[in-house]
Amino acid sequence: MADVRDILDLETPAAPEVTKEAILGSDKRARKRPENTRTSKRPEGMNREVYALIRQDNNVVPPLYPTDTGKGYSKIKAKLGMKRVRAWEWTPFTNPARTDGAIFHHWRRVVDAGKEYPFAVFNKKVPIPTYTHTEYVQHLVTSGWTEAETDHLFDLCKRFDLRFIIIHDRWDKKFTARSVEDLKNRYYQVCASLNKVKNQHEKIYHYDYEHEKKRKEQLKKLFERTQKQVEEEQTLLIELRKIEQRKKERDRKTQDLQKLITAADNQTETKKNDRKSSKKTNTTSRQKVSRSDSTNTGKLHVAEPTGIKFPDVKNSGVSLRSQRIKLPSSLGQKKMKGIEQTLVELNIDSNPPPTEQICQQFNELRSDIVLHYELKQALNTCNFELQSLRHQYEAMLPGQTLTIPPSLLPDQSVNKTDAAGSTTGATNA
Repeated sequence: MADVRDILDLETPAAPEVTKEAILGSDKRARKRPENTRTSKRPEGMNREVYALIRQDNNVVPPLYPTDTGKGYSKIKAKLGMKRVRAWEWTPFTNPARTDGAIFHHWRRVVDAGKEYPFAVFNKKVPIPTYTHTEYVQHLVTSGWTEAETDHLFDLCKRFDLRFIIIHDRWDKKFTARSVEDLKNRYYQVCASLNKVKNQHEKIYHYDYEHEKKRKEQLKKLFERTQKQVEEEQTLLIELRKIEQRKKERDRKTQDLQKLITAADNQTETKKNDRKSSKKTNTTSRQKVSRSDSTNTGKLHVAEPTGIKFPDVKNSGVSLRSQRIKLPSSLGQKKMKGIEQTLVELNIDSNPPPTEQICQQFNELRSDIVLHYELKQALNTCNFELQSLRHQYEAMLPGQTLTIPPSLLPDQSVNKTDAAGSTTGATNA
């Protein structure tokens, strides 16, 4: 803040600045300055920065040349060598880049006498092809250009290192007036023809005359636009951005509408499929409950038997065959307990050796057990419905009894087997 106030020539505040040391106190002891060092007072009206440049606290005058030692020149001893000073002399020299033979003088070491001018390595010139009168007559003759004009062009190219703007400015007025594009086109045509004739393996540059001419015409039109035309162009660009934005918004709304239509169609198809599946389920349940003819009395026809659907274990790496006999988690606890109880009754191990044949047959066995369990549940449900219908009929018509046809009654052998199975299960329990 003190620096800013001094630069802006502002008055210093009357109240002292509140610092951490002023509030908490400082434990550091005041250092005593040596008696031989005295601080001089800054003259009135002189800026602090100017005074710091001409005087320091230790009364040492600052060096005239900036140093990076931080100690000043007065505290560093001069390091004088014992070797002799290298000899220099005022010698003349010529620059190879100049063709006029001008002689200049400079200081140079005596040991470097006779060496080439060191900056001569930067004298790079563009190689300009040359041709003879016979070559021009045989290969370079073209309409609109004479041999004298072509010679003058190549002489300017050699003098000014293919700076075609300067070449166009120095073009002789006694010849036909040429544009920069005309000069470039003629030069590159001659170079390409000479490369083909001399079988040189140099790179051939192709100059697109029409494209360059159109480009410069467009650039000239762009440079000569008026302020009104610039404002009109800006307005058109703004309108173009608005049109593109509206188009994007319209496309987005069209996509959203298409998504809604597709979702509605999918929902309608799902409802139709649900209705068809419900009809198929009712028909299947009726087929399960219905009996066959009198010759097949007591046997149920199952259209689509259910069981366990084991997932296909298809891993990219190594897998265990025992994963194939693992029951799916969606099977349910009741069915799993029923499978375990049936395997115990049949004296079959619940975890057999997982060979290829055992895995397949063990899965088929457990699937048949689940199918048998489901068929038993379906049979018990049908019997319960028959009994409930008979009781409802007798309640609605007192004194009358509903006679159930023998084809709808359950098979006595199945009941006996179920009763025996339940008794065995209770005994084992």
